[in-house]
Amino acid sequence: MKLTHFLTSLSLECASQIAHATLAHARQAGMLPLAVAVLDVRGTLKAYLAEDGTSLYRQEIAQGKALGALGMGFGGQELERRAGLMPLFMNAVQALSGGNLVPVQGGVLVRDAQGELLGAVGVSGELSSKDEQAAVAGITSVGLVADCGAPKP
Repeated sequence: MKLTHFLTSLSLECASQIAHATLAHARQAGMLPLAVAVLDVRGTLKAYLAEDGTSLYRQEIAQGKALGALGMGFGGQELERRAGLMPLFMNAVQALSGGNLVPVQGGVLVRDAQGELLGAVGVSGELSSKDEQAAVAGITSVGLVADCGAPKP
């Protein structure tokens, strides 16, 4: 019996569109300069953009937000909530991941209409809640679903 499973993921073109739309939203909203990292379902960096004026560690922070969401399976809102409830556990996961987990808003999972995980977007440069808004705008601009980890109603 031969089993074949293909991971559904973000294309390079889609990742690039998300990154550009994220920054376009930020400019329209008057946000501080942002960095955006778009990862595929394997955690591979597919697109990265940083606006002029971003500070030194914005790439690492944006990528850490996206990797944290992918690695834990839920968006930054839930990561942030759990970090407050279980700081020792989150510290352990940060250590195990080599520091590639930033447990705050701004790390957003990307899903298709059926809920299939395609990747994640991480944004850094503004307040974390605004970073998240920009990521959501970028994801939804290409017709995909943003999963921030917010509690389901």
